[in-house]
Order: sequence, then C-alpha cells, then structure tokens
Amino acid sequence: MRCPHLPDGFDFTDPDLLQSRVPHPEFAELRQTAPVWWCAQPSGIAGFQDDGYWAVTRHADVKYVSTHPELFSSTTNTAVIRFNESISREQIDVQKLIMLNMDPPEHTRVRQIVQRGFTPRAIRSLEAALRARARSIVDATLSEADKNNGAFDFVTTIAVELPLQAIAELIGVPQEDRTKIFDWSNKMAAYDDPEYAITEEIGAEAAMELVSYAMNLAAARKECPAKDIVSQLVAAEGEGNLLSDEFGFFVILLAVAGNETTRNAISHGMHAFLTHPDQWELYKRERPATAAEEIVRWATPVVAFQRTATQDTELGGRKIKAGDRVGIFYSSANHDPEVFDAPERFDITRDPNPHLGFGGGGPHFCLGKSLAVLEINLIFNAIADVLPDLRLAGDPRRLRSAWLNGIKGLRVTRS
Repeated sequence: MRCPHLPDGFDFTDPDLLQSRVPHPEFAELRQTAPVWWCAQPSGIAGFQDDGYWAVTRHADVKYVSTHPELFSSTTNTAVIRFNESISREQIDVQKLIMLNMDPPEHTRVRQIVQRGFTPRAIRSLEAALRARARSIVDATLSEADKNNGAFDFVTTIAVELPLQAIAELIGVPQEDRTKIFDWSNKMAAYDDPEYAITEEIGAEAAMELVSYAMNLAAARKECPAKDIVSQLVAAEGEGNLLSDEFGFFVILLAVAGNETTRNAISHGMHAFLTHPDQWELYKRERPATAAEEIVRWATPVVAFQRTATQDTELGGRKIKAGDRVGIFYSSANHDPEVFDAPERFDITRDPNPHLGFGGGGPHFCLGKSLAVLEINLIFNAIADVLPDLRLAGDPRRLRSAWLNGIKGLRVTRS
C-alpha cells in the first residue's frame, strides 16, 4: 500500500473545504492507497481533546463500522465528527440524549418506540396529504415566479417547504409554526457558516427552544390525545412510550435529520437535473421509480458521521486503538467504483443502487428513509408537471459545514 498524495494538513472535515466542494478526488486517492487513513488534527480544533481521527472511505469498511456498534460507539463522542473548537465537553455530552448519539440497548429501546410513526402504513397515510402539499408548493412558486420574470431561489421557495410541512404533518405541529422549526434547525446545523453568524451558544439555545416547544406539544397530547404520532409516542408514559423530554430530543433529530438532509437532497437533485438535461428529459418522460435513490446517492447530504472505537481493533489493515475517533465518509462510499459502475455519472435509472446515503446499515440506518424517498418523488413529480422548463440562473451557494453537503441558495428561472 503506497502513501496517499494529499497536501500537508489536509482535513476532510475542514468546513472551508466543504463550502467549496466535496473532495471526491482526495476520497478516490484514499480508497486506492489508504482506505483507512489517519487524519491528524490540532488538539481541540474539532471540539475533542485528541490528535485527529481515522478517515474510512471504502463502501465495505463504512458498512462494517456502521454494523458493529459493539466495536464502534456513537455515544462516546457523539456521531458529529467536528464541532467548533469553542464547544465545551458538557455541551457535547448533552447531545447524547439524541437517538442519533445513542448505543444499544438504550438506542434499541427508543428506536422501537419512535419507529411506530414510520411504519409503511404510517407513511402511506401521509401520501395523499403530502402529494397535495407538493403540488400546492410548486403552484405557488409558479405564481410567484411569474411576478419576477420567472426567476426565484429554488432552495427557499421549493426545497425547504415540503420537508418542513411533512414534519409538521407527521407530528401534528401547526403548519403556521413550521417556520419556527426551520429557524431552530438552521441555527443548530449552520454554526460553521459565518453568513448566519451562529455561535455554539445560539445553536444550543435554539435546541432548547425546540425541545421546550416539543415538550409542550407532548404535554398537550397527553391531556388530549389526537390521531397523530405525538399521541402514539407519549400518551402513556411508563408503558413503552417516550417521556416528554425524550420526545423533545426526538423532535431535534427530526428537525435536523429529517428536514436539513431531505431539503439538501432535493436542492442537489434539482441542480443535478439541470446540469444533466438528458436526465431531466428522461425524468419528465418516464418518472422512473429509481430516481429518488440516485438523487440521494448523488447528493449524499451527510458527508460523514463518526464513531469511537470501544476497544483495540483492526480495520482495513490498520490498527485502531480504543478511544480513537473513526470518521465514516458516506460521500466517498457512494462513489466507490468497486460497488458502483461509473459512480461519477448521475443516472436516475441506476439499479441496483446500494448507496449509503441513509447510513451504512446497522442500528442507525435512517428511520425516515421511506418518508424521505416519498417526499423526493412527490416534489419532483410536481416540478415536472408544473415547472418543466426550469434552467439554472447561477451557481449553488454552498453551506460552510464540517459534515453537511448543504446548499443555501440555487437561483433558477423559467426558460
């Protein structure tokens, strides 16, 4: 195995790097030369008092780490691979209350409860309402675009709306409150982007406001149950349901994992269609069922999460010590040529498509996958029906983040 040719100090979690691009050439270099590679960092720069992390870049290795929670913990240092260097350990540890950052058996207990709201039957029950919402969003955009010479920002006008409305529909949040969810989730996820001027403190305050809102919602449902997921999850505390604070932290997960990621998948998907016009023409003509999965593979909204080794182990021929952080890079795994034919090609008919955009399997496989795929299908069907003649009017404005592949703005116009 030869040494990878990377610049000194190269760090895959550098938020300035991800604001400019996803480092696919460097991922390819690691997959070929050092698929498990030690990325040195100055102590504390990521919020952790250590010297760096192992970058895991091959599809098979990402799956291995994901499916062995007994070896690789989500709880020890949480799943977020890089915080601001100003964050305190106490602020990191409080995030262990979110299901994303739990290990079995606690994760198993909470997931068994919350997955009631994500059964195939539960998702099917939302489909008609969400189809109507998708069409309404796009119809309203058409009307607004006509007032502005056909131009609009795709992210804030279309991509942001359906995921927010879906969450509101799912948990019974009044639709007029969805902008609060959007604001709180942005503040929690965008702390690395100076445009938003968000500090860790503001992000923590937003998280607590969201938890408080959700706990009040849970309390109201316990007093007066309704036909929604909140009532299912909290109406009978102590009988296999969530405590009010547990529900609050579950809503934080929904707000970020269910809102930010789906919004970014939709934004990247539109950009991919408009830069691959043959695929947009194919989609408008045939509406292949495989399109949503390829959009998620192509976008990979979460570039990486992390785990922490619970004991000395070996991965990809490298010896990993107990306590070492291990970054699992989904963006790299989803372009692994050992798994995907021509991974650099955006192909909405790709099948099979064993991408890891919803996680690498194991206990943390995305609970909301079916809902996300449904939202992507519904919104692009509505766009193809109502706004089939879109074209780009500018480059995407990318989010500055250490682990999200985010788009803040995408100007488009009608032809």
